[in-house]
Amino acid sequence: MIDPALFRTVLGAYPTGVVVITAVDAEGQRRGLVIGSFTSISLDPPLVGFFPDRRSRSWAQIAPIGRFCVNVLGSDQLDVCRRFAARAEDKFADLAHGHTPSGQPLLENAIVWIDCSIERVDEVGDHYLVVGAVEALGRRDVGTPLLFFGGQYHDLAELPA
Repeated sequence: MIDPALFRTVLGAYPTGVVVITAVDAEGQRRGLVIGSFTSISLDPPLVGFFPDRRSRSWAQIAPIGRFCVNVLGSDQLDVCRRFAARAEDKFADLAHGHTPSGQPLLENAIVWIDCSIERVDEVGDHYLVVGAVEALGRRDVGTPLLFFGGQYHDLAELPA
């Protein structure tokens, strides 16, 4: 049997990007959660995926909406990350944001945004695998991603060529 603490420590040696998944329901209530397990799945058709915890209340609120926006956070958005990681009634309070073509919340200064409909959701261990069909996307020309590595947040450092 693999010790969960050892598993977390070993896998923590692999850096991940930090994204906020956002959506708005039929009543106009905005929802969001932080994810560190986002990935590209397929180029043709364009698919992305992420792994929310099965116990996540935020994911339970987003899932029935049927669509979402992936907001890739920049290294200057640690405060946004912490806001969406915390339990709060309105994580969007006083937070500047726009909207994707489908109307999902688009966080101001996200370095990348990806507007998706939910293609499928599968249970995988203690998480779900959410596959999103990409419908629209864009990026800023400036900024570096916020990274999570070794239990801490980091900025991207470029190595000399």
